[in-house]
Amino acid sequence: MRKIHICHITTVHKDGDVRIFHKMCCSLAKDASFEVSCIVPNVENRTVENVRIVSFRSEIENRRKRISEAGKKALSTALKLKADIYHLHDPELLRIALKLKKKTNSVVIFDSHEDVPQQILDKYWIPTYQRRLISWAFSKYQRFVCARIDGVISVTPIICQKFMTYQKNVELVANFPDISELEDYEKSAFGPTICYVGGIFKTRGIIELVKAIEQIEVTLLLAGTFESEELEANVRSLPGWRKVEFYGHVGRNDIIQLLKKSEIGIVTLHPTSSYVEAYPIKMFEYMAMKNAVLASDFPIWRSIVEGADCGELVDPLEVKEIARKIKEMLDNPDKTRAMGTNGAIAARETYQWSREYEKLKAFYLRLSNQPK
Repeated sequence: MRKIHICHITTVHKDGDVRIFHKMCCSLAKDASFEVSCIVPNVENRTVENVRIVSFRSEIENRRKRISEAGKKALSTALKLKADIYHLHDPELLRIALKLKKKTNSVVIFDSHEDVPQQILDKYWIPTYQRRLISWAFSKYQRFVCARIDGVISVTPIICQKFMTYQKNVELVANFPDISELEDYEKSAFGPTICYVGGIFKTRGIIELVKAIEQIEVTLLLAGTFESEELEANVRSLPGWRKVEFYGHVGRNDIIQLLKKSEIGIVTLHPTSSYVEAYPIKMFEYMAMKNAVLASDFPIWRSIVEGADCGELVDPLEVKEIARKIKEMLDNPDKTRAMGTNGAIAARETYQWSREYEKLKAFYLRLSNQPK
């Protein structure tokens, strides 16, 4: 039987992106039904884990010109591959979606990793007075394109429901962790150690967190990249910084080692429009590694934390409340360890990538069998 050739395309995400490459591409490449390619700019052409990496050069600094040029080069590269299914991962790629569909008659899918119209409202580099207009315009454009391609994938039920109002083929493929790479283990003696892993942005609560640990007997394991030098300088100047072990950007294996040493994983993101309705992937990774979680009290997050009894919830803008909850959790090691165990069970039974992969595979097969 001929394999179905699936081509994933990104011009924004990095080579080796966890969702695109490690979860989707590598899972598909293990399946005898599929041939897998991944287009990503500015890397070496090669084959990794049976995934063919295909690249092009795009080094323009100007944001608008880069988006335009990268899209054209991605389209040209994609056409040469003659894939059966094209899976687009960036909003910028909507501009080539209909051209790709027309020129190939292949299946074209858009993967909306976030609620982009809502996210635009939080973009610091867009002048505040322009955000609502740009958000509205993009929403209209997204609707126009996505109604005319073959299907849409997204990461939360709320975002999927929005797409379902104008696209019949919508699939939820949540960004749950691949627990196959997160080994089971027994934690060592309980210690006053907490962690935050991920992009270090002001809106992800780093200032409140470092202020909160100032008066607590605790060590914060911090891994990630600051969004700006200004924010990093600001955070380093806080008294609580002396209790931080900062690792910068680290690889997957190092992240696992950090989570092994930690008791509590922190996800106290601010209540921005893009975070409130999102599934926090780091929360699920904390859970899988037996870390109790301290999370922002958003409705979706509350259902996860309370449903699994795997942590505590706080107002992410209230420093004293964050400090109090961290201290309570550290002062009650048996309860905190039990919440960590509960989270690991929930991650393995519910919040894991293997279930989502089966949905992705079924979606591909269904669309590839539909009349184009």
